[in-house]
Amino acid sequence: MSALAEDRLRHETLKDEIARIYGTPAVVIDLDKVEANIARLQAVCDAKGVANRPHIKTHKSPELARLQIEAGARGITCQKLGEAEVMADGGIDDILISYNILGEQKLGRLGHLQRRVRMIVAADNPVTIAGLPQAAEIAGRDLEVVVECDTGRQRAGVETPGEAVELAKLIAGSKGLRFAGFLMYPPEDGWARTQVFLDTANAGLREAGLEASIVSTGGSPNIPHIGELKGATEHRAGTSIFNDRMQVAAGVASLADCALTVYATVVSRAGPERGILDSGSKTLTSDSGGLDGHGHILEYPAARIAKFAEEHGFLDLSASNDRPGVGEIVRVVPNHVCVVVNMVDRLVTVRGDRLIGDLPVAARGKLV
Repeated sequence: MSALAEDRLRHETLKDEIARIYGTPAVVIDLDKVEANIARLQAVCDAKGVANRPHIKTHKSPELARLQIEAGARGITCQKLGEAEVMADGGIDDILISYNILGEQKLGRLGHLQRRVRMIVAADNPVTIAGLPQAAEIAGRDLEVVVECDTGRQRAGVETPGEAVELAKLIAGSKGLRFAGFLMYPPEDGWARTQVFLDTANAGLREAGLEASIVSTGGSPNIPHIGELKGATEHRAGTSIFNDRMQVAAGVASLADCALTVYATVVSRAGPERGILDSGSKTLTSDSGGLDGHGHILEYPAARIAKFAEEHGFLDLSASNDRPGVGEIVRVVPNHVCVVVNMVDRLVTVRGDRLIGDLPVAARGKLV
């Protein structure tokens, strides 16, 4: 019997149990793989002398964040204020929000959160910085601020070291704020120019009598580059806790490292070379990540999820000699796991082929 056939047979009872209790589609995480992925990232950070500050945008779970901290993570990263509030309610301290925070409503919430836990926030413009003293005043203590820098990804962040230094001076001169350092997300091929940017910015800081105590780099695709940036103090990786097809394509994970799969049922086989899964864009999402198809079916690796309707995954079985029948449950490794998690209220938890229970996606949908 092939390894694929053995794996399929080993999981048949589990599939039936999950379908009976939870139905399909079900978003399932293997805790053994989750823990192995957490340990692997922490080991890399420890070996390179860089603190681990994992991004919770992928798992959105205080319980999983606690596992990361227990494994050695310094703190966590959140993208939105609402996520940080959920994490603080779950007992997590030392939170970095890697996003500009604007508006009186959000600044008030930030101030109340800063009263409870250590907060660090990012800014890349004077307008954001001008509002942050309001949060510090509410908190009754200084707020740490890092300057977000763009070294080639062209998302958010200042584009020149000079701009970074000017914002650092503005933060340091603002009542209630403390300049803490720099936040970066280098392109995978941009670490050399990121080093030039950082070295130039640090020289400007020294002239201004300032110092970057935090130099935070990011991204699961950048895990192989951890430790390459001289002066980096921490790294933010999110997807690596679960991994997905994008991480496999980037060469930083294998299918065996993918801890999350979507259990889906074949509900139609109207033609010999096509079929329908009960998992469409509302489950697997339409974010293809630039890959061919919308997920990897473990039981039928030559099959393609060619397109979506909201509740329909269109199977192209033309290249697959082995084809599923109506009622069969398959496991799909999604292209982009982060958005899949945000589509559901709970994650079903297993260990290997044994059902454990489920875990709330507590920070799901926290857009503000």
